[in-house]
Amino acid sequence: MPEKTADKVETAIATDPAPDAALDAATASAKPRSLWSDAWHDLRRNPLFLVSAVLILLLLVIAIAPGLFTSASPRDADLAKHYLQHPNWGHFFAPDWLGYDGQGRSIYARIIYGARASIMVGVGVTLLVAVLGTAVGMLAGYFGGWLDSLLSRLTDVFMGIPYLLGALVILTTFEERSVWVVMLAMAFLGWTQIARVARGSVITIKQADYVVAAKALGASTTRILLKHILPNALAPIIVVATIALGGYIAAEATLSFLGVGLAEPTVSWGVDVSTGRQQLRNAPYVLIVPSVMVSITVLSFLMFGDAVRNALDPKLR
Repeated sequence: MPEKTADKVETAIATDPAPDAALDAATASAKPRSLWSDAWHDLRRNPLFLVSAVLILLLLVIAIAPGLFTSASPRDADLAKHYLQHPNWGHFFAPDWLGYDGQGRSIYARIIYGARASIMVGVGVTLLVAVLGTAVGMLAGYFGGWLDSLLSRLTDVFMGIPYLLGALVILTTFEERSVWVVMLAMAFLGWTQIARVARGSVITIKQADYVVAAKALGASTTRILLKHILPNALAPIIVVATIALGGYIAAEATLSFLGVGLAEPTVSWGVDVSTGRQQLRNAPYVLIVPSVMVSITVLSFLMFGDAVRNALDPKLR
C-alpha cells in the first residue's frame, strides 16, 4: 500500500507543472550575481554613495551648463560699484549672493563657471592616467621577463619624483598654461599607481583557467588582453582612479595657488583661491568660497571612490 501511494504522488508531481515552475524560480533566484551587479546591489543601498553621487551629478551639470544657474558673466568687472562688496545672503543665487572680488567680479558667477575648468582637469587627468597606467601595467604583468623589469624600473623612477614638485618644474617651462597643458603635465607624473595596480591584477588573472584555455585555442595576444584580462582587471583600476580624481582637482587648485597652474583669463577655483589670498584680511570670503567648493568636490569624489571600493573589494564584505 505505501508503495502504491508513493507512485501516485510521483505521478501527480510529474503531471503538475507547478513544481517545475517553482523549481525554475528558485534556481533563478539562487543564481549568483556577477561582480558588477552585486556591486550595484550594494551601492544603491549605501547612503555614502547616494549622497556623493548626487553631489557629483550636480557638479557635472554645473560644469556642462553653467548658464542654467546664473546669467551673470564671470569676467564682467565694475571696480567703482562692486569692489569687495560683501555677500548679500538674502539674494540667493543672485550675482551679489556671495559678494564680489577685488576686481568687482561676481564670486557666485565665477564659482559656477569655474567648475568647468577644475572638473575638466580632474576628469581629463584621470582618464589619461587610467589609459597610460593600465597599458603599462598590462604589458608588464602579462609578458613579464625583461619587459616587466624595464617597465617596473621606469615606474619606480617616476614614483620617486615628488608629484607637486615635478609638476611645478614642468609647468614653469611653459609661458602659456592652458587646461590641456596642465592636464598633460599632471598625467605625465600620475600614472604610476594605476600601473602597479594593473600589473598585480594581470599577474593574478593570466593564471586563470579561462586565459589558459584561450591560449590553448589559439587566441591572439591582443584578444586575450582586451577580451579576457582587461574586463576582469578593471575593478581595482576603477577604484584607484575614482579616489585619485579628487586628488587631481586639489592638485590643480594647489598649482594655481602657487602661480604655476591655470592663470587668467581662465576661470577656475584654483585661480580664484590664488587671487583671493590678497584680500584675506579685508574680505576673507573671496578666498573661503572657492576653497569650500574645492573641498566639497574633493570630498564628494573621495566618498564616491570609497563606496565603490567597498562594493568591488570582496575582502571588505
